[in-house]
Amino acid sequence: MIADARALGGALLCAALAGCAAMSAGPLRDCAACPELVALRAGEFEMGSPIHEDRWEGGREDPRHKVTIARSFALGRFEVTRAQYAAFAAESGREATPCAAWQDGAWLATPARTWQEPGFGQTGEDPVVCVSWLDALAYTQWLARRTGRPYRLPSEAEWEYAARAGTVSARHWGEEAALGCRCANQGDRALRAALDLEGVAECDDGRVYTAPVGSYLPNPWGLHDMLGNAWEWTQDCWNVGYHGAPTDGSAWTVGDCSLRVPRGGSWNSHQRNVRSANRGTYRADAAFFHIGFRVARDL
Repeated sequence: MIADARALGGALLCAALAGCAAMSAGPLRDCAACPELVALRAGEFEMGSPIHEDRWEGGREDPRHKVTIARSFALGRFEVTRAQYAAFAAESGREATPCAAWQDGAWLATPARTWQEPGFGQTGEDPVVCVSWLDALAYTQWLARRTGRPYRLPSEAEWEYAARAGTVSARHWGEEAALGCRCANQGDRALRAALDLEGVAECDDGRVYTAPVGSYLPNPWGLHDMLGNAWEWTQDCWNVGYHGAPTDGSAWTVGDCSLRVPRGGSWNSHQRNVRSANRGTYRADAAFFHIGFRVARDL
């Protein structure tokens, strides 16, 4: 009960502060079917994690460094939903990418598993998953053509800036994953009971798989599901660590560009993955049952 009360208190603080850095109080949306956006001011933050944070080895979050987001931008308030992606797929005729699921210690992709059939039940308001980086890029390009607005994927730096929302802790609600089940759909006790996975947060967020976007409380800038629910593709090519990374908030477009960087963790993530600084890497042309995306737009 004490842990639950502490979690609720932190979550309510997040909700009370939601939107404090937004440039506009109301929804920003370029068409009725377009994702809702939050306009974010330019600013500075420390990207990466301190050595004392409970993180993975390998130096992928080092060195911690100051990044100046040089220009204001808009970011999706929510992850792109199945319904939104379905409209794009129907209009563009884009074929579904065979999707990989983690089975018996390996990623296995099958034609039967796609964004339409990820292997678990979803509503139209759940985040679309089983989309590759190339699929996500194609969606932003379609949205740009449809609206005449400069849609794109966020850079890694923009993503982490937005996920932190002015905080410096491992997660926007604090250091402990177990206090975040009101703020994030993460690997938790329910997941462990259903799928026998370890390394999960010692709380119960009420879901095993994805949840409709916005089901959990937002971060202090009014953004939902930045941590948990689905990993989110960013623009950046993969580099191990930040030596030579841009410091102006732009995407890192050199490195291994056959691999791209998703951020934020997902419904089945180990608690170390559900952190603002954590970075993943997956093939750009492959789809996975826990990776989706949200859109960004220049202002």
